[in-house]
Amino acid sequence: MKNLFALFAGAMPLLAQTPAPIAPDLPRTKSLLDTLIAGGPVMGALLALSIVFVMLVVTYLLTIRRGSVVSSGFMATADALLRKRDYLGLLAVSNRHGEAIARVVQKVLDFTTKNPSAEFAQIREIAETEGTRVASALNNRVIYLADIGTIAPMLGLLGTVFGIIKSFGALGADLGTQRYALLSSGVSTALLNTAAGLAIGIPGMICYAYFRGRVQRIISELESAVTHILALISLQYNKRTPERTPVLLEDEF
Repeated sequence: MKNLFALFAGAMPLLAQTPAPIAPDLPRTKSLLDTLIAGGPVMGALLALSIVFVMLVVTYLLTIRRGSVVSSGFMATADALLRKRDYLGLLAVSNRHGEAIARVVQKVLDFTTKNPSAEFAQIREIAETEGTRVASALNNRVIYLADIGTIAPMLGLLGTVFGIIKSFGALGADLGTQRYALLSSGVSTALLNTAAGLAIGIPGMICYAYFRGRVQRIISELESAVTHILALISLQYNKRTPERTPVLLEDEF
């Protein structure tokens, strides 16, 4: 028993001198800047495209809404003034408002006041032309999101090709074991560009579909408002006193 304790006591210094196991070095987490640098030059273009995309979405959320195209306050004022045949007053109100319907009414009243003898068909043509121009402008604004949704994946594909070229270049070089590091770097570059292009393109197409639907609803409300304005103007034209036409009497033979 004494020998067992003596053996254990002799082993204690050896155990105390045994070094503790060293923890393996974990790979350092890459920052966003490191990821952009690793992605190559195409990642810079994708970053700029993503910034433009965010700016467009914020701008469209603030501007593409019903109040900026057709407002209930302007329609109530226009209804009251048209029933009073106060064209000059409505023209002044239209100049102070920035809605799309105000621009249409402004064009119509400007033509009406300058051409009091114009027919209603001409006035309707002016209103339809201006309404079509406003609708085209709204549709052309949201088309930029579709362009971003198309261009971003193509840029990502370009970066993917650059990464694959880098990988095959590493395979063909006589670099020993270093070729495997270059090969993995090229594959990583390719995958980063693919993911970045899709990460911008997919939300771009989703936002385009959303704002396109919103624009179509606003255009429908604009058409309804223009139709209401033209109906009121038509009523005023019908209230005009018809000019008396001379009666031709047949000569008696």
